[in-house]
Amino acid sequence: MILLISIACLLLSVGEAFPQNPSSRYCEHTATSRNCWGEYDVDTDYSEVFPDTGVIREYWLTAQNVTLAPNGYERPMLVFNGTFPGPTIEADWGDTLVIHVKNDMQHNGTAIHWHGIRQLNNNQHDGVPGVTQCPIAPGDSMTYRLRLTQYGTGWYHSHLGPQMGDGLYGALVIRGPHTADYDVDLGPVFLTDWFHGGTFAEFERSGKFGGFPLRTNSIAENGLINGTNTYDCSGSSDSKCKGDGKRNLVTFEPGKKYLIRLIDSQIDSGFSFSIDGHKLKVIAMDYVPIKPYITDSVAIGSGQRYDIIVEADQNIGNYWMRAIYQTCAGQDNKNKNNIRGIVRYEGAEEADPTTTNLPNVVTRCDDEPAESLVPQVPMDVGASEKEQSLLLGFFYELSTVFHWTLNTRPLTIDWQKPTNKYIQENDTEAIYPVEYNVYDVPYKDKWTYWVIQETVLLFNVYHPFHLHGHDFHVLAQGEGIYNPLTVKLNLKNPPRRDTASMPGNGYLVIAFKTDNPGTWLFHCHIAWHASQNLALQFVERESEIADVISVDYDNLDERCKKWEEYVPNAPYHQEDSGI
Repeated sequence: MILLISIACLLLSVGEAFPQNPSSRYCEHTATSRNCWGEYDVDTDYSEVFPDTGVIREYWLTAQNVTLAPNGYERPMLVFNGTFPGPTIEADWGDTLVIHVKNDMQHNGTAIHWHGIRQLNNNQHDGVPGVTQCPIAPGDSMTYRLRLTQYGTGWYHSHLGPQMGDGLYGALVIRGPHTADYDVDLGPVFLTDWFHGGTFAEFERSGKFGGFPLRTNSIAENGLINGTNTYDCSGSSDSKCKGDGKRNLVTFEPGKKYLIRLIDSQIDSGFSFSIDGHKLKVIAMDYVPIKPYITDSVAIGSGQRYDIIVEADQNIGNYWMRAIYQTCAGQDNKNKNNIRGIVRYEGAEEADPTTTNLPNVVTRCDDEPAESLVPQVPMDVGASEKEQSLLLGFFYELSTVFHWTLNTRPLTIDWQKPTNKYIQENDTEAIYPVEYNVYDVPYKDKWTYWVIQETVLLFNVYHPFHLHGHDFHVLAQGEGIYNPLTVKLNLKNPPRRDTASMPGNGYLVIAFKTDNPGTWLFHCHIAWHASQNLALQFVERESEIADVISVDYDNLDERCKKWEEYVPNAPYHQEDSGI
């Protein structure tokens, strides 16, 4: 009891399952056989078996200060390679990525997290300052190496303070098989909220103090689809308000099926995504292929991804693509009814759509229904070696500065002394002070269960929780107090992903297997909450971590030395959790 604390090249119709026992013959990945991937297929258990292509793909990213106007309002931003969103990194399942990151920003260190990448026996490249590395100092560089054992849609982003909200992110597409066929891959589509004053200023002004009860202090001016939208500057005397924003435009050819890779990169709340007049076929969540299901809209929270297929089966014309902002627990957006893109059929006039929402579009502040999110590769959850609850609370420091807690402890790390540095130096006792909020998970290849429970039922705040180094299994989600006597856990092929939502005034029960030694962060992906300390570290199989990270000792030491040299002259210093 938990305490409360293959390849078969077949054209399959909708609803039919792909074969569970792939043959050993080669099958080509085509528009009518998307389940195939050479000698592998969509039924391959990628947690145990994955290709080794021998291909190394190399990328260069430079973090920079720029001034851009994504929605027609000019503001300072932090971006990669001068673009927003940053360059899309593309590779095949089984490739190795070598990514060189240069920090050309003024007054900002950084570290880049490869969101959702399992990092199997590769913890040192996870990209978390104060946990796996020291920040990359201005003028310094770091090379990350990623072995791609998964496939699907992901992204990379800064993991230092609220930098992500100022534009420091991009898509990571790992090509592989799918559970349904399509004709054209339209690529990634980012959904985000957008603050004209910048997220650092917003955190300093409001987020640092919790925003309670004055949540209006944290309302974003707009939202963006793929880094762009319009904003009404009529009557404004603000010289930054240019009024030259534009809608994200997608062109459909009648009769074609399009793959859209949705990525939620927002700071606060969630979205409901829909396209007027069109059904959505959902085929993957995060890096996990699922059995396809049809819906009018998809609920997506910060850090989550969904692969969807949309068929161009409507009359030639223009249709609104909508990112409907979820006003949960006081969260709001000043332009919430106008975060839109355009789907234009070939042959349609160049005009704004006049379409309306489908009648069954759902707006909510939780995940897609668990019964819809059925992983294609079935994995059942075994009995637990460790069972523990993580009670979510908060406190105010000196009556003003707000901190979230998990089991009464807020995570605050030291950028100059990351957890892995302590482990490298065999000073493991130093990683267990209250501030580092470390949970020791020493077991090898055992199941562990965790209950995240909201204890402050007054606020009704939802939290999308993200686990590094693992996909986790979602055993239960719900409102109210979790009761192990009345809540039935789903242990039979439950939803499996790297980011899942805890409903406001509710609970989230997850499980993961201890099959990946490392220091892994677990945190709320709402940027304000992460900065406000809502996180912990799982130190998994501590005795093995030093050997895992030993191949990059020099890299770790060099980054920390450069950071130590930079800090005395830095104009800004750590004022939040550090992650």
